[in-house]
Amino acid sequence: METASNFLNIKDVSTAFKIDGQYYDAISHINLQVQHDEILAIVGESGCGKSTLATTIMGLHDPAETKISGEVDFEGTDLLKLDESGYNQFRGAKIGMIFQDPLSALNPLKRIEDQISEVMDYHTDLSAEDKHKRVIELLNQVGIVNPQRTAKQFPHELSGGMRQRVIIAIAIACKPDLIIADEPTTALDVTIQAQILDVLRDIQKENHAGIILITHDLGVVAETADEVAVMYAGQIVEQGSVEQVFNTPEHPYTRSLLRSMPQRDNENDDLYVIQGNVPSLQKMPATGDRFAPRIPWVPAEEHEEHPTMHEVAPGHEVRCTCYKHFQFPDEQGSVTA
Repeated sequence: METASNFLNIKDVSTAFKIDGQYYDAISHINLQVQHDEILAIVGESGCGKSTLATTIMGLHDPAETKISGEVDFEGTDLLKLDESGYNQFRGAKIGMIFQDPLSALNPLKRIEDQISEVMDYHTDLSAEDKHKRVIELLNQVGIVNPQRTAKQFPHELSGGMRQRVIIAIAIACKPDLIIADEPTTALDVTIQAQILDVLRDIQKENHAGIILITHDLGVVAETADEVAVMYAGQIVEQGSVEQVFNTPEHPYTRSLLRSMPQRDNENDDLYVIQGNVPSLQKMPATGDRFAPRIPWVPAEEHEEHPTMHEVAPGHEVRCTCYKHFQFPDEQGSVTA
């Protein structure tokens, strides 16, 4: 069995996209680790680079339009050095991905059983009968009530929650060591969300899989994850255990995200709103704290010119020293945003 240290190590990974002949970083110098039996959540607003990191790990970018550097060490293999044929030995077999939009991820012209069987065709030598048994077993595992009927259906005949379960079944068909779940509960109602998260937790326990859970829903993170990495503008700005990040958040962005969540015990009906927007790739600052423009009341001298990660507790890191000086405007009395 692989040791925790060499299961998945993402080392100094950057991905840049070509726009009008120039390359712009979508993610910059990412360092993360995932262990067996662990759920690592990656959180942040849309446009922060979460999905780009996932597709970089999976090798889904066009080499002619992207520039990727760093290392993705998965069980001793640097995935970024693989060609398409080499990647195909890992996708589906060792690494499964749950895509954000199940309707676009499924082939509308193929029955559900054929789509789940396809990954087994590539990675196993199971007989047709054994593949059928495995399909039914998978559909049962992800909580589909009538698997025999569902196996014969087409994607358009299923509800959103059922399509999401099918996507999960495809991702786990070959019992991968790593599962990347990109917004697996988006656009689902709360009851179905809870069921999907239960399925992911059950799979993690049964297969001892490591899971990267990409989401903007902090409630999902608090309920599901073990470790959290907060992304902003293509960088990790804070990472640590769920308890550390939720109970003692340090970076202004993390604190702002948490403050913008509805609170049951909050007597004020007004939700906190983070000023401004995530910068586009072409306008990404080359130096300084990328979150600084959205907290203009913090003096420029409190930000590092080249922000680095600082350990504030064992296993808990924060980018830039500005966290030491950050307060919300209403906490400062006379200072307003």
